[in-house]
Amino acid sequence: MNLILFDPAEIAPPLPRRDPRAAHILDVLRRSVGESFDAGLINGPKGKGTLVGVDEEKLTLKFAWGDAPPPLDPIALVLGLPRPQTARKILQEATALGVRALHFFCSEKGEPNYRQSTLWSTGEWRRHLVAGAAQAFDTRLPEVTWESPLADILVSLPTAGTRLALDNYESPAALSQTEIATRHITASPWERHVVLALGPERGWSARERDLLRARGFALVHLGPRVLRTETAVAAAVAVVKAKLGLM
Repeated sequence: MNLILFDPAEIAPPLPRRDPRAAHILDVLRRSVGESFDAGLINGPKGKGTLVGVDEEKLTLKFAWGDAPPPLDPIALVLGLPRPQTARKILQEATALGVRALHFFCSEKGEPNYRQSTLWSTGEWRRHLVAGAAQAFDTRLPEVTWESPLADILVSLPTAGTRLALDNYESPAALSQTEIATRHITASPWERHVVLALGPERGWSARERDLLRARGFALVHLGPRVLRTETAVAAAVAVVKAKLGLM
């Protein structure tokens, strides 16, 4: 953990010794009473936590917070719902990269049972967001959805900005060679918003390609190599962030 994150309801009561964050403070950071560590309030400010007291059952902490963080990057992902182990990686890495939203959907060539995974039904997905934010030394978590069909997601997206869909089969140009108009660099966050759509491991169906094109998406690719979904997500987000001057 580069930043130890807390929900607002967790900052007043003591931190149980069984909590992994308590073990990190004591055993990894090796903090003693009176010493501080980097802390963050989820979707709020960063600051310092101070270890006030330790006993066999709990840690007593106090916090001093700084300013509220800036908004997340104006990048949204639309993703064919992958197998749960892949989704876990995407949730963490996309959060670490600072994307604003991840919208998963059951694609025509995907496996619908993936939606029934405990990753989604138990709320486990949020733990991976927190891990990604902590890795990136940030407090902000992206919006995540997984229940809407592709057509509904596309209607709900900002109308301004750039829309791109990765496709290994019918895309005419590489993402790296695709223009994201320079006006997006200085425009408001909504105007410079970029939506990246990635299909499932088996690719888009013909109907999904037609729907994407009808909603203003340009098909692009990441080169001739076939990448794992989580690798393609990280690579595509990095290219877009570079084009937006965000890295």
